Amino acid sequence: MNASRQAWLRAALLVGVVYFVVGKVFALPANDLRWWRLSAWIVSGGAYAAHIAYEHYRLGSSPRVSASHIALAVAIGAILLAVAGMLHSLSTASAIRPTWLLALVVWPAVTAIPAFLGALVAGAVLARLQRSADAR
Repeated sequence: MNASRQAWLRAALLVGVVYFVVGKVFALPANDLRWWRLSAWIVSGGAYAAHIAYEHYRLGSSPRVSASHIALAVAIGAILLAVAGMLHSLSTASAIRPTWLLALVVWPAVTAIPAFLGALVAGAVLARLQRSADAR
């Protein structure tokens, strides 16, 4: 596996785990839930933006390639959260409900598709800005 492939895969795994940790940690506090949810969105948005910047500036990936890497990271975070929810449900019930099996597919798709589209647009804008700056 070449270094470029290892770099994007490591970044996708790391950011996916960050999304999972944010989802778990920011769900713990019981007081002032709106503030904690907003904080989780802000931290996740920062990770998303940092991942876009890393793909564009550090790895030099095309918008489509970087969008797929970013969508993979989001899907990793979503599937980890679905597994954690399923395990928590299993700890309180005697069997896994079928809805959790559906969540293993739906959560990654519902989060990765918009993440892909947003990263694709952001990557295209960054590439265009970079081309216009280079032309000056």
